[in-house]
Amino acid sequence: MKSLSFILVALFTIAATAQKTDYNLKKGYVAEGYDVTEYFNNKAIKGNKEFTTTYDGAKFKFASHENLEAFLLTPEKFIPQYGGYCAYAIADKGKKVSIDPETFEIRDGKLYLFYNSWGVNTLEKWNEEGAAALKKKADIEWKSVRTKH
Repeated sequence: MKSLSFILVALFTIAATAQKTDYNLKKGYVAEGYDVTEYFNNKAIKGNKEFTTTYDGAKFKFASHENLEAFLLTPEKFIPQYGGYCAYAIADKGKKVSIDPETFEIRDGKLYLFYNSWGVNTLEKWNEEGAAALKKKADIEWKSVRTKH
């Protein structure tokens, strides 16, 4: 009976700490260590190791104590869509693709990050091809993509 109790406690602990979202943790942090709160000020600013937190099993970095506090009050407001993977790649290919943390968009109060390298700026494609339609497609794709590794 004692071992059954231990197993149940262990399973509960694992379930409680498991991530709800598969985050893009390149460089060990969501948004490659950029401050997710600053995107809402239309700025891409690297976070500071001094101001970090873990939310939903993923690490976040912030540029200031004030930004960390703002995140802690309403983390859901600042979490990038699609786990911080390229929004265009989720919609277009159904694939998790890394991002350029300086290529982003705030749309309807949500943060979207994009790949921008080797002459391909997926934020431009996102807007050219119709962001609203691509967002709907990405929302659907993400339901199955987020569980693939």
